[in-house]
Amino acid sequence: MPYDFNGKTAIVTGGSSGIGAAICRHLARDGATVIVADLDIEPAETLAAEIGGHAVKVDTAQPDQVQAMIAFAVEKGGALHHIVNNAGIGGTPGPVGEYPLEDWDRIIGVNLSGVFYGMRYAIPEIEAAGGGSIVNMASILGTVGFATAGAYVAAKHGVVGLTKVAAMEYAQRGIRVNSVGPGFIRTPLLDANLDEATLTGIAAMHPVGRLGTADEVATLTCYLLSEEASFITGSYHLVDGGYTAQ
Repeated sequence: MPYDFNGKTAIVTGGSSGIGAAICRHLARDGATVIVADLDIEPAETLAAEIGGHAVKVDTAQPDQVQAMIAFAVEKGGALHHIVNNAGIGGTPGPVGEYPLEDWDRIIGVNLSGVFYGMRYAIPEIEAAGGGSIVNMASILGTVGFATAGAYVAAKHGVVGLTKVAAMEYAQRGIRVNSVGPGFIRTPLLDANLDEATLTGIAAMHPVGRLGTADEVATLTCYLLSEEASFITGSYHLVDGGYTAQ
């Protein structure tokens, strides 16, 4: 279902591939000026050219770079109305008592602090534009644990909590804030790291019997950004084929 984003400017971090790229395409299709923000600038520029948007390089763990990204978006779009804090990384698996400190710092930096920085610098601009909405990309691991992924799980639980706080703070100031929790989604990153037998096994763990698609996550994300979701804020929406219902 198309939504009306005509005259709106939206940033998508981690926007050059997978879920982020699908969100960018959906927003552009529905009329938004899309800022494709990514650490990997070449595919971001390719996608931006494809959808008629703009690309910017950003490491979301660096607050000065996030601040510059927001300024770039306002310059290109004239204002800022939406941001999808989607950028995220995995990490070396390992138990908490042995976990590499540098991996902890990097995962928390991108997956949690990066979401905070995105909201910290986007919210004043969104408010100045007359309001808008934010979606923070969490995970099914924002609600359940997963052995050997302590940093990732901690970060995604933090994203859910931070989303709820921001939603409470800005509900009467014209800004809605929600989070989305994808399960196992078939993306190029998943295909590159797992063989077909493993993917088949993971798919069988879902009541629906398959993996999700990036477009399914993008559809929900754009709904939450849109005015059709005007009474939804502070919510955490799972897209997991029933994985966490078991």
